[in-house]
Amino acid sequence: MTHAEKLQRMYGHMAALGVSPNTAAPPAWRLLWRLGFDVPPPLFLGFWPLAISMGTVFGVLWGVSMWLLMWARQGVPVSLALGVAAGAGAMFGLLMAAWLRRAARSYALPLWADYSGQPS
Repeated sequence: MTHAEKLQRMYGHMAALGVSPNTAAPPAWRLLWRLGFDVPPPLFLGFWPLAISMGTVFGVLWGVSMWLLMWARQGVPVSLALGVAAGAGAMFGLLMAAWLRRAARSYALPLWADYSGQPS
C-alpha cells in the first residue's frame, strides 16, 4: 500500500473515530505531504520523534517571531533569546508529544509502520 493510499484510509478511520481532521492531519503535515515527504501522521509517531519535531519547529518559529517583534528592540542578548526559545520549544514539544501519544493510546492506534488503515 502506498503512503497516499494509507493516508486516505487513515482519513476515513479517523473520521469514524470522531478525531478532528486537524488533529489527524495538522496543516504542517499536510504541507509536508504535498511537498512529497512521506512522514507519518502525528498520531502514529512515537513520543520522541513527536517531541523533537514539534519542539524544534515551535522553538524556531516562536523564537524568531519574538526576536523580530520584541526582543531585538528591547536589547535582549542573543544567548538569552536562544535559551528561552529552546526552553519554550522543549516544553511545547514534550507537552504535545504527551497529549498526542495519550490520544493515540485512547484510540488504540499502532505506529505508522504497523497501521493497515483498519480499526485494530
